[in-house]
Amino acid sequence: MRRHLYLLLILCAGSILCMLWACNHPATIDEQMPDVVSYNFNIRPILSDKCYKCHGPDASKRQAGLRLDMPESAFKALKDDPNAHVLVPGSPAMSELFRRVSTNDTAEMMPPANSNLKRLTPHEVDLVKKWIKQGAKFEKHWAFVPPKVVPLPEVKDKAWPKNPIDNFILRKQEQYGLEPNPEADKERLLKRVSFDLTGLPPSLDMMDRFLADKSGNAYEKVVDELMKSQAYGEKMTLHWLDVARYADSHGYQDDNYRTQWPWRDWVIHAFNENLPYDKFVTWQLAGDLMPNASKEQLLATGFNRNHKITEEGGVINEEYRVAYVTDRTNTFGKALLGVTIECAHCHDHKYDPFSQKEYYQLFAFFNQVKEPGIQSTVGGPETYAKRPMMQVTNDDVKGILKFVNKQDTGKLIVSVMGDSEVYRKTYILKRGNYDTHGDEVQPGTPKAILPFDSSLPKNRLGLAEWLFSRKNPLAARAFVNQTWQEFFGKGIVKSSGDFGMQGDLPSHPELLDWLSVDFIDHGWDIKRLVKQLVMSATYRQSAVVSPEKLKIDPENTYLARGPRSRLPAEFVRDMVLASSGLLTKTIGGPSVNPYQPAGLWENATSGRGILANYRQVHGVNLYRRGMYTLIKRTVPPVEMAIFDASNRDQCEVKRLRTNTPLQALLMENDPTVLEAARVLATKLIQDKSSSKEKVYKAFRLIICRKPNEKEQAILDSYYNEELKAMDLHTAGKVLNVGEYPLPDNVNKVNLAAMMKVVDVIYNLEEAITKT
Repeated sequence: MRRHLYLLLILCAGSILCMLWACNHPATIDEQMPDVVSYNFNIRPILSDKCYKCHGPDASKRQAGLRLDMPESAFKALKDDPNAHVLVPGSPAMSELFRRVSTNDTAEMMPPANSNLKRLTPHEVDLVKKWIKQGAKFEKHWAFVPPKVVPLPEVKDKAWPKNPIDNFILRKQEQYGLEPNPEADKERLLKRVSFDLTGLPPSLDMMDRFLADKSGNAYEKVVDELMKSQAYGEKMTLHWLDVARYADSHGYQDDNYRTQWPWRDWVIHAFNENLPYDKFVTWQLAGDLMPNASKEQLLATGFNRNHKITEEGGVINEEYRVAYVTDRTNTFGKALLGVTIECAHCHDHKYDPFSQKEYYQLFAFFNQVKEPGIQSTVGGPETYAKRPMMQVTNDDVKGILKFVNKQDTGKLIVSVMGDSEVYRKTYILKRGNYDTHGDEVQPGTPKAILPFDSSLPKNRLGLAEWLFSRKNPLAARAFVNQTWQEFFGKGIVKSSGDFGMQGDLPSHPELLDWLSVDFIDHGWDIKRLVKQLVMSATYRQSAVVSPEKLKIDPENTYLARGPRSRLPAEFVRDMVLASSGLLTKTIGGPSVNPYQPAGLWENATSGRGILANYRQVHGVNLYRRGMYTLIKRTVPPVEMAIFDASNRDQCEVKRLRTNTPLQALLMENDPTVLEAARVLATKLIQDKSSSKEKVYKAFRLIICRKPNEKEQAILDSYYNEELKAMDLHTAGKVLNVGEYPLPDNVNKVNLAAMMKVVDVIYNLEEAITKT
C-alpha cells in the first residue's frame, strides 16, 4: 500500500539541523497494514528565531540552508561533515535525519528540547524510518499530478451502488466499519434535490405526482424535469457569482452603480444551455480574442471586469491599474486552479512551489488590458461601465443576446475585456509594490502545475488552452470539487480554494480523479456531472444520524448519511417567496432593491452617485429571487450578510457557514417573511376548507412534507389559541406589513390567527434546511 508522508523540514542554523513539519512535499511509503486511508502529517510549520534568520524577509540574500522538501538538497552531504548525509536512501542508521528525530539525547534531538516545538510521535518516527528504508523516494504533491483513470473499487454490498460514485464511497465506508443510510423518504429527497437543482421548493403538484409515481425511474424523471427548468440555470449561477465576485457597484469609497448585470444573464443562459465547461471558461477568459468573436463571446469576458474599480479623484493611476490585474491573476488561481497563487505576489510562495517570478509571468497574461486605473469619477449612465466596454442594443436583445432581459436597452453598456494594441512589458514587482520594478518577465505558468507550451499564443486565449490541456492536473479537479461541494456541503477537498501543501487532503482521492477524468472524457459536460451526483445512492441517503455514526464520523467525511445543511442566503428568501406564491419568476434583468432597514446606505456613503440613497422598488420587483438583490459592496444586503452571503469584494469559492441569534431574529422580524406569511394565510383563508386542512397545506408548502400527527396537533392548537386571543385592533397591527394588497372582504381576525401559524412554520429550522 502506498502512503503519502508529507514533510517540510526547513533550514538549519549553523551546524544544527532545525526541523519543521507541515503538510507538504510527499514522500512515498509502502506500509504493511490494511488499506485504510492515506497517512498525512498535518502539523503547522513554526519558524523558530534561528530559522527566521534564514527565512525572514531578506532570506534570498542569505546563505541557503537545508531543504528536505527538495530532493536535490535533501541528499547532499552536511556542510560541516562531508562524510555524513541527512538522508541515505535505504539506511536509516546512516541518515542524520533519522538519528536526530529518534534520539533521546537532548544535545542532539530535533526539534531542540528548548525550542517548544512538538516532537514527532513514535508512529511518525517509525514512518520516517520506513520511508528511508524503502529508498526515501520523493513524489510531486498529489494535486500537481494529472488525474488518471482509476478502476472501480470492489465492494462487499454489490446491490447498493447506483453509479460508480457509490463504489468509491462504499469502499471507504466499509474500511471504517460504516454502512450507508437507507434512501431518504420521497418527500425529503424531493425537497433536497429541488433546492439543489433549482434553489426553489417543489410545488404541491410536483410533490403529489412524485409520491404517486411508483415506477422505478420516478426519481430520475423528477431530476430531468428540474434540470430542464430555467431555474436550474439560476441556481447554478449563484455559486459562479461568488467565484466571479459579481456585484452591482464599483466598490471603493464612492461605490457607485454599474451595469454589469447582462453578464449575469449570460451565465444563467450558459448553464441552461449546458455550454461545456471548457467553452464556458474560455469565453470568459478570452472571448474577445476568439476568431471572429461574437457579441455573446465578448459579453462573457465581463467575468474579468467584475472586480472593484475606483472612481475616486486624486488616486495614482498605475497603482489601481496594477490592483485590477492582480485581482484577475488571483481569481484565475483560486477559481480555476484551486490554488493560492496570490501568496506569491510579494515573494516566493512559502509552501507551494510557485515563485514570485512565476506569479508575474501569469500576471503578464492579464497585463495587456486596455484600461486605466482611474477612468472617470462618479457621474451619470456613461460611468456605469468602464473601458473596454460594449454596448447592448435593442437589435442585440432581439437576436444574438436574446437572453438579456431588457426590452429597451437605451445605451446599455457593459465592462468587458480588450487588449491594448501596444504590448505592455511586465516586471516582477518587488514586495508587490506597483512602482518597484524588478526583472522583466514573459507570459508563463507555474512549472509545478504545467509548463506553458511554447507553441501556444502568449495571450489569454493561449492561457485558456493551457488550462484545458489534458496534462493540466487542476482544471477539472477544481471544478468537480466545487460542484461536489454545492451538493454535499463540502468538497472532496474541503479547502476548495487551496489544493496546495497547506490545503486539506482529498477524503476520496480516487473518486476525485475518476470524476475529473470522466468529466474531461465526456466533453466537460456540466449537466451530466450534476446528474451523476444527484442520481447516486450516496446523495439519496437519509440524513438521519445515529450516535454510533456521529462518534465515528462526526463531520460525515465518509458520507454514511445524506447531506444536511442550511439553505444559502438567497434561497432562504426564495423559499419564503415561492411557498407563499409571491415569487416573481422572471429570469434575468437588472438587480433590484427590496425591503431594507432605513439609513444603512445613507450612513455609509460619500454622498455621491445614485447609490448614495436607498430607493426601494415596488410591485412585482419586490418579489424577485435573492440572486437579483442589488449588491452594493460597501453595504451589502443585510439579510444576505446575516446568512453568510459573500459581499463579492473578491473571488470566493466557498462560503462561510455560521449559526447566530441574528439569523433567528431575522426570520422572526423580516418584513418579507411576515408579508409572505400574510399573503399565504390570505390564500388559505379564502380556500373553502377546514382550519386543519389549511394548516396542513401551509406545512406542506413550506416544509415540503406532510406533518405528522403531533406536529399537526400543535399547530392546530396554536391556531385556536391565537384565534381566541385575537381582536380586530390587534389583527390590524399584525396584518400591517408589506406592500402586497390586503383583500377588503377578508375576516381579519381569522386571517391574523392563520398568519401567526404560517409565520411559526417559516421559523422552524426545517423550513430553511435541506434534510
